[in-house]
Amino acid sequence: MALLSLFIIISSTFLPFLPPTISQPANSNSYATSLPLLMAIKAYLDPQNFVLSSWSLNSTSGPCDGSFEGIACNEFGQVVNISLQGKGLSGQIPPEIGQLKNLTGLYLHFNELHGVVPKELADLTDLSDLYLNVNNISGHIPSEIGSMFSLQVLQLCYNKLSGSIPTQLGSLTKLSVLALQSNKLSGAIPASLGGLMVLTRLDLSFNNLFGSIPSKLADLPLLKVLDVRNNTLSGNVPLELKRLNEGFQYANNPGLCGIGFSLLNACADSSKNSSKPEPFGPGTGHLPSKDIPESANVLPNGLNQSKRTHTAAAAVIIVIGLIVASTVVALFTFSWHRRRKQKIGSAFDSGEDRPSTDQVKDICRRTASPLISLEYSNSWDPLAKREDGNSFSQEVLESYMFTLDAVESATQYFSETNLLGKSSFSAIYKGILRDGSAVAIKCISKISCKSDETEFLKGLKLLTSLKHENILKLRGFCCSKGRGECFLIYEFVSNGNLLQYLDVKVDKGNVLDWPTRKSIIQGIAKGIGYLHGTENNKPTLVHRNISAEKVLIDKHYNPLLSDSGLHNLLADDIVFSTLKGSAAMGYLAPEYTTTGRFTEKSDVYAFGMIIFQILSGKSRISQLNCHGAELSRFEDFIDANLAGKFKESEAARLGEVALLCTNESPDQRPDIGTVMQELDGIDLNSCSNMSLQKS
Repeated sequence: MALLSLFIIISSTFLPFLPPTISQPANSNSYATSLPLLMAIKAYLDPQNFVLSSWSLNSTSGPCDGSFEGIACNEFGQVVNISLQGKGLSGQIPPEIGQLKNLTGLYLHFNELHGVVPKELADLTDLSDLYLNVNNISGHIPSEIGSMFSLQVLQLCYNKLSGSIPTQLGSLTKLSVLALQSNKLSGAIPASLGGLMVLTRLDLSFNNLFGSIPSKLADLPLLKVLDVRNNTLSGNVPLELKRLNEGFQYANNPGLCGIGFSLLNACADSSKNSSKPEPFGPGTGHLPSKDIPESANVLPNGLNQSKRTHTAAAAVIIVIGLIVASTVVALFTFSWHRRRKQKIGSAFDSGEDRPSTDQVKDICRRTASPLISLEYSNSWDPLAKREDGNSFSQEVLESYMFTLDAVESATQYFSETNLLGKSSFSAIYKGILRDGSAVAIKCISKISCKSDETEFLKGLKLLTSLKHENILKLRGFCCSKGRGECFLIYEFVSNGNLLQYLDVKVDKGNVLDWPTRKSIIQGIAKGIGYLHGTENNKPTLVHRNISAEKVLIDKHYNPLLSDSGLHNLLADDIVFSTLKGSAAMGYLAPEYTTTGRFTEKSDVYAFGMIIFQILSGKSRISQLNCHGAELSRFEDFIDANLAGKFKESEAARLGEVALLCTNESPDQRPDIGTVMQELDGIDLNSCSNMSLQKS
């Protein structure tokens, strides 16, 4: 029986690599099988047929001809990728996806999917990328995922998952990224994760985890980021984690202690804490037998040694026979198989929604727009004249309206060479207008816009009213009824965004000097002040999404706030998805999680974070940066690239402004008008103490 089991295991290992004529179905069979299966998947993902209208049983050439949105196939007509991120899907993840045995990438992030993670996904043994983050998925993480041995990236963050982290995830030996943050997970951190030897990033922050940090995690050779913030962890932090520097984030775990970490107290009894049993087992990190997945194939401790020897000898005979017969074919086919896999590149922090070159080419072949075509209702025409009088005045129409022909001509019909970037809801292209001026054109699909056309129109009118030297200027707009798309035309800004000037090295250039940093901080404050009505007594407009990426730098290094008022055009779920990115970068004010509201003080909080970024030259702000500003310890919060070329009195005051702006309590933060007065005073080189009035 043991020999038969071994034969089955070895056969199943080599079977996927046998020649296509043996193991791979022909094109016609693949088409006949996959079409009804995809239609069943569509019924789950998009039950109201709002998004996946291109998936049709009436397709004559099948799902692999490019007509099925988000589907990529290999040359045998087998689906190998499903890429539907940021499409507004509101259904559930269907168990039927597990029947697409050749799938290597599943990208369903930035949608509104609910329900649970089906355990049938574990049948996708070739899957390397699983992105289900930023949805409304609940329930437990299926332990069966631990048998998906090809997984390299597992993103389940920003959902409503509960229960404990399955110990079986420690069997995913190829896993490099595990992102589980911002869920409702509880229990201890499994010590089995310490066996993931190629893991580079582990994010468990903003959950309800308790217990200690397994010491085995500190020994992972490739680990760069370990984020356990905002849990209820306790015990001694392994000293070896200090090598991660700012890659180790542990704030808001009052029970943690340790030596060598500036923000942790020493443990009361270090020797006792260091020997504390680890989660799910003693210090060795072994798991209880009941938690070991069957696929791990671990032999029981009591197995007779002679029986193991006998089985091993018999196994060798079978292995030799199989290898001689199939090694050459397997190696050749394996190499071919890996080259044919169509994999969508996607980074963990800010590039999750950026299309690969192949994707962009494929999109451009199917439509002149960067946004994949959908069957829009012909009734959507927000700029049409209305009987209720809620249409743009003729004067506004003439001064801001662009034709679709002008937009297409400016972008060379949305040529991929002009693509500047792509988010979950828009694409941005550089364009040259007929008068020779350079513009940036933001393309937004109808499904990302407010469904109420009157509200959309009000938002568009608001954008045209924003005029300030530190606000990105809107040149015009174009709404295409036939295409179901809206285009916003802005002035092109040549020096990129503020994010490009963070985390840079001296030898790479782009290091901002001290006067420029002060000027940028003051300019951003003026832009926010304009939105908040401090200069013009206009109604307050809260930006809601201020970040380094939204601060553009013109040729004179003048900062321009982009996307001001944009939330007035977008659907609520799209606005929500962008906020989660802000939260991950630390810009979102803490009170939002309890109130769900934005105020001027939430903008001030984000501005304080940007001050810290500009002073430190880093995109991610740590407790050390804040603590350094509090103590005027310049080496902890001033960019080392400045090489001491800054005024300490100014740096101390800017650090104090940042601290006040990022106060946990909104009532203790100054308003932007008070901040602007203080920043103006910095130019006077006054050394007086801070006197900000809190309001």
